[in-house]
Amino acid sequence: MLQAAKEIGEFLLHRKKWWLAPVIIVLALLGAVMAVSASSPLAPFIYTLF
Repeated sequence: MLQAAKEIGEFLLHRKKWWLAPVIIVLALLGAVMAVSASSPLAPFIYTLF
């Protein structure tokens, strides 16, 4: 996981694709929320947000 983040960071620096950074961050946060909510008793309340 850490290696993949490092490679993505190097890609953004090398290719100067700064506009991709917010997209990657939002997707990572959304994936983290979905992973946490799947095993949480708060899942019904979180799913109503989407």
